[in-house]
Amino acid sequence: MAHDNASAFTYAPAPESRAVVDIAPSYGLFIDGEFREAAGGKVFKTLSPATEEVLSEVAQAEAEDVDAAVRAARTAFPAWSALPGAERGKYLFRIARILQERSRELAVLETLDNGKPIRESRDADLPLVAAHFFYYAGWADKLAHAGFGPDPRPLGVAGQVIPWNFPLLMLAWKIAPALATGNTVVLKPAETTPLSALFFADVCRQAGLPRGVVNIVTGDGSTGAALVAHEGVDKVAFTGSTAVGREIARTVAGTRKKLTLELGGKGANIVFDDAPVDQAVEGIVSGIFFNQGQVCCAGSRLLVQESLHDELLDALKRRLTTLRVGDPLDKNTDVGAINSAEQLARITALARTGEAEGAERWSPACELPDSGYWFAPTLFTGVTQAHTIARDEIFGPVLSVLTFRTPDEAVAKANNTPYGLSAGIWTEKGSRILAMAARLRAGVVWANTFNKFDPTSPFGGYKESGFGREGGRHGLEAYLDV
Repeated sequence: MAHDNASAFTYAPAPESRAVVDIAPSYGLFIDGEFREAAGGKVFKTLSPATEEVLSEVAQAEAEDVDAAVRAARTAFPAWSALPGAERGKYLFRIARILQERSRELAVLETLDNGKPIRESRDADLPLVAAHFFYYAGWADKLAHAGFGPDPRPLGVAGQVIPWNFPLLMLAWKIAPALATGNTVVLKPAETTPLSALFFADVCRQAGLPRGVVNIVTGDGSTGAALVAHEGVDKVAFTGSTAVGREIARTVAGTRKKLTLELGGKGANIVFDDAPVDQAVEGIVSGIFFNQGQVCCAGSRLLVQESLHDELLDALKRRLTTLRVGDPLDKNTDVGAINSAEQLARITALARTGEAEGAERWSPACELPDSGYWFAPTLFTGVTQAHTIARDEIFGPVLSVLTFRTPDEAVAKANNTPYGLSAGIWTEKGSRILAMAARLRAGVVWANTFNKFDPTSPFGGYKESGFGREGGRHGLEAYLDV
């Protein structure tokens, strides 16, 4: 900490209770309104990244199971799509209210399975999850006024594959607009974070959602591949890595399936010399250390105007010494566990590459727990555009700091990436914000803030960050025959 007497004001542990959520020893697949075992009888374990303890066993769906789920969704589609929009909206409103009522259970479950701090799952993820269902519930009877023609039609069965970094939020981004527009869904959650999606299946039953409208199949990449390739799927929505996105695009090419992809990113957070330094530091920290940096729109490249570099870096390092790394269920924790051993190995390897290539590595002094997957908040200075850490998506709590002198140089460096998902601008001049935003090839540009989301606002990328938009009126288009 920054002050010698800071130890007198240390934080006492403030753990959230695990007892608020019941985790079953095993879970089946949710198909046609019922849980069932996988046809092949295979299961896999889901771990807590903070402790490496086994949380539960989950069914491994194979092609036969995916086929049953798609057929259930296909069977449910005529009646669901024929419902008046206001009636579909009632189900979405009901789901949203149940999510609010059970948000404490879900927040604890998400933190246990994902490793993110309870403060984030409770105060960021869960309110946004409910907000997406509320928002799209409101659209369900207004589709004729959404700008897609007087009588827009649903596509049919949506196959949706989501990642492990925001398991429940990505589910909401996918399922809410699909149901509002009259489609039925087969969703495949990530292999390392299946529990909140299976909990959501129970929410669907509690809401009285008709059988087969939402189906959830758990498994590894082969399950997702079977879903994407299934002939009975009319629309594929995927959030995840660019490499898997390419595979999916190849699979879907030449078919009638509609496709949206939300892939990786290497967001630039650009700080001008007239920026409010303390506010910018908070935005930088939020931009790269929120969810341990496991965010596709993370501000992983910090571009600082040369004249501000030293002052900003000093303030940033001071702020990093106050971050609390540790038990994700402790309400005081700022930085939780990395999601898996595999992801930790990737982050570690890329950080070592940064050092080997000559960038200067710095982390605050922090004690990491003995068990679980942990990585200290890290920043690299002396980074150039040639460094691997400035080009590759690390997907961890690692910040690369670069400098610029002029707005033109900032734009050139920010756009010098195969990705194009997000960017941030920090300056007191509104005219500069607008001028810069127009030139940045990023789907989302934040001004004097970072990582702020709202269901009414579209989100998506350019280039290797994918195509299509989720959220807002724009998010309806991907699920309509327009």
